[in-house]
Amino acid sequence: MPFTTPATKRVLLSSVAVATIAVASAFGGRAVSPVPAIDLTGTWKYAVVTENGTGTPTVIIKQTGDSLSGTYESGRMGVLPFKGSVKDSSFAFVINTQGGAALSFKGVLVSANVVKGDVDFGGAGGATFSGERQAAK
Repeated sequence: MPFTTPATKRVLLSSVAVATIAVASAFGGRAVSPVPAIDLTGTWKYAVVTENGTGTPTVIIKQTGDSLSGTYESGRMGVLPFKGSVKDSSFAFVINTQGGAALSFKGVLVSANVVKGDVDFGGAGGATFSGERQAAK
């Protein structure tokens, strides 16, 4: 049977110890914390900046795993549902307007309560957006 002699066990344990020290040294001796998962769930106040002005819709997002769903509410378009997805710190969702246009939002989480990104108006121009998560009521 392999690894049954005391000398073989000592060599194996020494090798594991050296490998452990090498990995710890590579990270400065500090524990490596996992990257926090993105969570967009909540009510967001967006600023959508176009060449014709700035709109301020309310976006309510529910995140389940890497899937997004919710509503986009603006004075101009009313309340529209959307679906989207999250990957790493990026997210995307698409709103289908009553007029048949698809508004594609692609953004990144800048901090726990701030997002920013771009909007494609279904090939008919675009805009930028930023958003801030509103405090729970």
